[in-house]
Amino acid sequence: MAEDHMRYDILAQEALRGVVRKVLAEVSRTGLPGEHHFFISFATRAPGVRLSEKLLTQYDKEMTIVLQNQYWDLKVNETGFEVGLSFDGIPETLGIPFAAIKGFFDPSVQFGLQFDPTTAPREDGSEEEAADAKAERTEKGETAADGEQSGEKVVSLDAFRKKP
Repeated sequence: MAEDHMRYDILAQEALRGVVRKVLAEVSRTGLPGEHHFFISFATRAPGVRLSEKLLTQYDKEMTIVLQNQYWDLKVNETGFEVGLSFDGIPETLGIPFAAIKGFFDPSVQFGLQFDPTTAPREDGSEEEAADAKAERTEKGETAADGEQSGEKVVSLDAFRKKP
């Protein structure tokens, strides 16, 4: 089989991150419609993530936030979003790049997306390092969930490619 020079796996992940960006941008303008609400999981140590040291200590690798009733100042741009949330009664402002998102779920309509952070473009626009890391992991037979105790299975798009 020919090598995928187009990197369809990366293009698909970028397109799906665009869905999250569009949904959050609409919610920032008009609010949450109907019963919609979101669970958003992200890598807390990913480049560009902004959260307090207290939260980073508590959520060393991954964190899930809920955008439903008590959030404020949702601001969305091309690379990420910022939102105010309260943790143990303490207001915090989180900055989350779309590239750091690992999962997006709207339970009101049973819609969910999972992302492989290694397919995210770097902040400088380059995808080479992320693609190299993914290729290395794939060669070792690892998955994105290896080493994590989440109990969730993350399936890479590579699992659906024909093997040579």
